[in-house]
Amino acid sequence: MTKNLSILQLYPKDMNIYGDWGNVLTIMRRAQWHGYTPKLYEYNQGDTLPKDIDIIIGGGGQDSGQDKIQTDLLAIGTQLHELADNGTPMLVICGLYQLFGHFFRTKEGHDIKGISIFDLETHGGSERMIGNIVTGSEQFGEIIGYENHSGQTFLGKNTQPLGKVIKGAGNNGQDDYEGARYKNVIGSYMHGSLLPKNPAIADWLIETAAQRKYGEFTPTVIDDRFATNARLVALQRPR
Repeated sequence: MTKNLSILQLYPKDMNIYGDWGNVLTIMRRAQWHGYTPKLYEYNQGDTLPKDIDIIIGGGGQDSGQDKIQTDLLAIGTQLHELADNGTPMLVICGLYQLFGHFFRTKEGHDIKGISIFDLETHGGSERMIGNIVTGSEQFGEIIGYENHSGQTFLGKNTQPLGKVIKGAGNNGQDDYEGARYKNVIGSYMHGSLLPKNPAIADWLIETAAQRKYGEFTPTVIDDRFATNARLVALQRPR
């Protein structure tokens, strides 16, 4: 029996910078290796949100891109909330990570409203936090990426961080937290792309989707030597 997994990329036209497309490619390829047939859908402004989506991936964008999609994102916010509350696995990076919170307030004081899946808020800063970043996670081990953001994100009491910063700035450069989690939704500032160097997160997204859809997941043993080597090199890179 063919087992399909439907993958939705949110706003690829406006929120897809710093290599975020690589997250989609990684999910699709690893899903194939685990024995599933991935079906990719794109959602851009004015589209109809597809039904029966198994995994959602969203990327980063400039302030102008976030402003551009704000109205449309708010319009589909209730549907995304329902998917999140029902356990749909999602990964949102940088700009969409911010807009999955309450708001992003630019340094000029302009508010871009979010959809509040995460209990967090983001404030634009005068300095960019740029460089290689390593975050420690109980579930995923060391998460390796590259951050480039001036927004400072602060988590509320109802949202847990993705992990604790080992090297880098993380959410705000102050509290040593990186990213956020709500049920099966992960938000992060880590570009790079994130998933090629962190296959444990990619496989978790796939396993979670498969368990929800088919009630089971039997993983394939994947040769991850290239990902392992990439992680080793990244770990040795200066900040």
